[in-house]
Amino acid sequence: MSDFSEGDTLKLVLFSDSHGNVANMADVVRLEHPDRVLHMGDLARDAEELARQFPDIPVTYVPGNCDGRRPDLPDERRFTLEGCKILMTHGHTYHVKAGPGAAIRAARETGARLLCFGHTHEAFCEFQNGLWIVNPGAAGSLVQPTYAVAVLEEGGAVCYLSHI
Repeated sequence: MSDFSEGDTLKLVLFSDSHGNVANMADVVRLEHPDRVLHMGDLARDAEELARQFPDIPVTYVPGNCDGRRPDLPDERRFTLEGCKILMTHGHTYHVKAGPGAAIRAARETGARLLCFGHTHEAFCEFQNGLWIVNPGAAGSLVQPTYAVAVLEEGGAVCYLSHI
């Protein structure tokens, strides 16, 4: 995967579109032992349940289009972990089903190194000109549930997809 030294990294597990399948996500958390979980919406309450099951692991999440109006949650989050700027969104506000272009532009405008989105239920992980573009797919898929892992170190990241 990478030549990062142990202890110098932060491991993130990325989920989206769990649609009620908390069990899949819990299995992944037990397998991957992440430092933090990011959930890109649909359903935000699944992320809340995951946080209850794993109280020692921070869970950051945003709502998706199927989550209903959540005035307590922002539609997107912009933050920095291990020097790596991150933009996370469900993607529906950027119309990612027509392509991720608008979300990519927003990420580049903020200087993000990692763009995380969902909505399409199609797993995607690509590095383009200094930006990781990651859609972990659908953790709640009945056919082939997926998730992503991002390992952060000193402003950079290495990302990959996996099946549940």
